[in-house]
Amino acid sequence: MNEISRCLLPIRQWDKACRPRERFLSGKVTEMPNEELLAILIGSGTGNCSALEIAKRIIDHFNGNLLDLSCRSPKELIRKFNGIGEARAASILAGLELGKRSFSEPESSRQPLVNTSQKAFHILFRDLSSSPYERFLILLLSQSGKLIRKQMISEGGRAATTVDAKKIFKFAIDEPCSGLILAHNHPSGNLKPSPEDIEITRKIAEGAKLLDLHVFDHLIVSGKSYFSFSDHDLVLGNGLRHARSLVMK
Repeated sequence: MNEISRCLLPIRQWDKACRPRERFLSGKVTEMPNEELLAILIGSGTGNCSALEIAKRIIDHFNGNLLDLSCRSPKELIRKFNGIGEARAASILAGLELGKRSFSEPESSRQPLVNTSQKAFHILFRDLSSSPYERFLILLLSQSGKLIRKQMISEGGRAATTVDAKKIFKFAIDEPCSGLILAHNHPSGNLKPSPEDIEITRKIAEGAKLLDLHVFDHLIVSGKSYFSFSDHDLVLGNGLRHARSLVMK
């Protein structure tokens, strides 16, 4: 879609692959420019101007300085930019305030130490415990065992999801990290690893060795319970040292 079409049509009439919200939901957030993220906070445009065009005007006005924008008052945004009312001004500034607060949190809370399967489970619980579809995530860890990043790899159906090892290694190399923890859920409630679960764990662990990485664990999650490959000596490498526990206390 060319720029002229983007200006003339409301976002809801754009190709789905070009819409900011759909790009965000598809996992392409790191590729999105600031104006697209701001457009999501704005929500919708006016009769003759899309949310993205409003966002571009705001970003350009502040020369791309989001910190400067975050320090302005709602009244100033309302006065300076057509299409920004009280609700949109509040949404923009609240989103930026949350971003600032996330960076003011203690280092220990932003990069928790993940040296047990239970700590890994607590980080993964919200993403995996209640999903009706099978998801596969990874935790990327630093050399000291601190969490660098949690990353969704795939989401499938109720019984399985496709796991691309190359995609996992790309994230691991890009960070870079020293090790990773694999995790997926079983919506059925059965925590027993399948032959396919064991095989993909072996495949990723062996591939990781070639990149001087360690696969420390693979968790299968269902509800408040989990199965740890490391706790049951099913992972190649060092694993995580932790008493065997399948239920969150």
